[in-house]
Amino acid sequence: MGDGDRVARVRALLESVRAAGRTALTAPEGRVVADAYGIAVPGEELAGDVDEAVAAAARLGGPVVLKIVSPDIPHKTEAGGVMVGVEGAERVRAAFHEIVGNARAYDAGARIEGVLVQELLPAGQEVIVGAVTDPAFGKVVAFGLGGVLVEVLKDVTFRLAPVDADEALGMLDSIRAAQVLRGVRGRPGVDRWAVAEQIRRVSRLVADFPEIGEVDLNPVIATDRGAVAADIRIILAGQRPAPRRRYGREEILASMHRLMRPRSVAVIGASNEPGKIGNSVLRNLLDGGFAGDIHPVHPRADDILGRKAYRSVTDVPGEVDVAVFAIPARFVAAALEEVGRKGIPNAVLVPSGFAETGEHALQAELVEIAERYGVRLLGPNIYGYYSTWQDLCATFCTPYDVKGPVALTSQSGGIGMAVLGFARTTRTGVSAIVGLGNKADLDEDDLLTWFGEDPHTECVAMHLEDLKDGRAFVAAAREVVPRKPVVVLKAGRTAAGARAAGSHTGALAGDDAVYDDILRQAGVIRAPGLEDLLEYARALPVLPAPKGDNVVIITGAGGSGVLLSDAAADHGLSLMEIPPDLDEAFRRFIPPFGASGNPVDITGGEPPSTYEATIRLALGDPRVHALVLGYWHTIVTPPMVFAELTARVVAEFRERGVEKPVVASLAGDVEVEEACRCLFERGVVAYPYTTEKPVAVLGAKYRWARAAGLLRGGS
Repeated sequence: MGDGDRVARVRALLESVRAAGRTALTAPEGRVVADAYGIAVPGEELAGDVDEAVAAAARLGGPVVLKIVSPDIPHKTEAGGVMVGVEGAERVRAAFHEIVGNARAYDAGARIEGVLVQELLPAGQEVIVGAVTDPAFGKVVAFGLGGVLVEVLKDVTFRLAPVDADEALGMLDSIRAAQVLRGVRGRPGVDRWAVAEQIRRVSRLVADFPEIGEVDLNPVIATDRGAVAADIRIILAGQRPAPRRRYGREEILASMHRLMRPRSVAVIGASNEPGKIGNSVLRNLLDGGFAGDIHPVHPRADDILGRKAYRSVTDVPGEVDVAVFAIPARFVAAALEEVGRKGIPNAVLVPSGFAETGEHALQAELVEIAERYGVRLLGPNIYGYYSTWQDLCATFCTPYDVKGPVALTSQSGGIGMAVLGFARTTRTGVSAIVGLGNKADLDEDDLLTWFGEDPHTECVAMHLEDLKDGRAFVAAAREVVPRKPVVVLKAGRTAAGARAAGSHTGALAGDDAVYDDILRQAGVIRAPGLEDLLEYARALPVLPAPKGDNVVIITGAGGSGVLLSDAAADHGLSLMEIPPDLDEAFRRFIPPFGASGNPVDITGGEPPSTYEATIRLALGDPRVHALVLGYWHTIVTPPMVFAELTARVVAEFRERGVEKPVVASLAGDVEVEEACRCLFERGVVAYPYTTEKPVAVLGAKYRWARAAGLLRGGS
């Protein structure tokens, strides 16, 4: 069957199901779809009465499975509509009557089209192959352990559909029980290519037919000789969402360039009155040192904060790159029309009172106006944005001017201010801080596209509650990650699985489960919490990329060495097995009651020279790729002495071209805080009072290095 014939056949079937007012396909209808797409299913026949069932069982031979066929009974097992291992004419007759009776008792009004008589598959590993329509990512294919316990085990992985053969095969190694599929305790492994082919064909099916909402092949019986779907369930989706307007890469970069590097900014709603948002935004622009033109706009003012004011933005002379709105929501649409007529490419909508308060129509009106004139919208309901390298503070919040390599974005104003406070406390230099709010238009993929090209940005950190277009974000992330780390804090993990679903796959594909897998596949580093997001953003640009997996721990305290080792395991780091010659070299510098191996325990009473010698040894050995230091505060080696010697040695090796990530955990009295600040400023990521944070940061750096293709091995 050619591709055109296959698609036409399935489309005709789906249209007939929809015309009948149904959303779920019956088992025989599912068989039609399976045959069209080459999805392996067992031999089966539909029996309209008991005699046909007996005849069908005889033709199939051996024990069979009987299943009720009813468009009104989606879950056959719950209705007592399935019997397995039925053999012989008398047993087939009895089973037929029993499951029909069960179905009648379950739903007296159900339409019963017959009983499916199906070949009984041999014993094997039960897996699930399915697909679901995710609100953010669209069609997503799933694979995991299957059977009746699938929703209990929840050992499932997801990918964007369609997948190719290699991606499908990779899914088999992405579940926790991957080893089971390779064979355990004398049991043979499954036919991996056959399972992967089932995944690929399902993914192709849902990619071809957006109207399919969910697909379940559960269980798929996988053996060393093949993989066959014992049951197929297909559910049609409801109304398709309206397509989102998409912008090309060059369009995004052109508008973002004028937003982030403007020559002229207008403030609509600028005010002379302290306490007004329009006053705060204008004052921040003026006080921040922005070198471009700043134009206050107010219908009843001639002069605001010493600047000539204009009654309308259309009166402003020359080109304007950005219009910042600081007026009540009800006036925004009319002012946006003027912005459009003026040809201003970007509108920054600070006001609230739109979709976040239920005013969806008002927000939709803004989108319609903006699209009509080609204006990109940032917001509404935001604190504004900072573009530090342009000395631009277009926000009503406190100014921030510490220039650096980190771009930070947040969907929430409160989180945005937490970002600002953290940056100030830690003196984290930023290239930009951007609020996204309701994301009526501009969103994370637009910003990511820009920051990927921005020479001032080395790391992008994003707080988000959802993605409007998950596929666009993944495409942008895959473009950026090989060059720069992308860190995401996705809020709303506890909402996973909350939506109603008509299939096992749908129930398993809670928002967070899909986000977790697909963000990982895109190479994004997912931060578990806000502090992690900020620490990763602060630290990742400081650390050089590792060139291999061998991590060595050097510690002045055995207890911290154990905790650092535990943290390394938790964050996917590989502790180096110290070769004999390196072990012997370490032993020359540590006391007899210390311990070589990994961790290298030099003990707490050692002088600075011991720390320096062992650090030099690890940095100088090309087989060591990263170093974790555990310091214990003593008078013999005070904290600042440790910090100075460590920073000096690391700098010396970097000058010689030996760049390895070095992180440190400092335990002791309050002096360790200043020592950590000293180390951080000089390229060593260090934290007081914790063994977890430095190792977590190093783990994040390794995850990025693997995603960027700088290291071999899984993430």
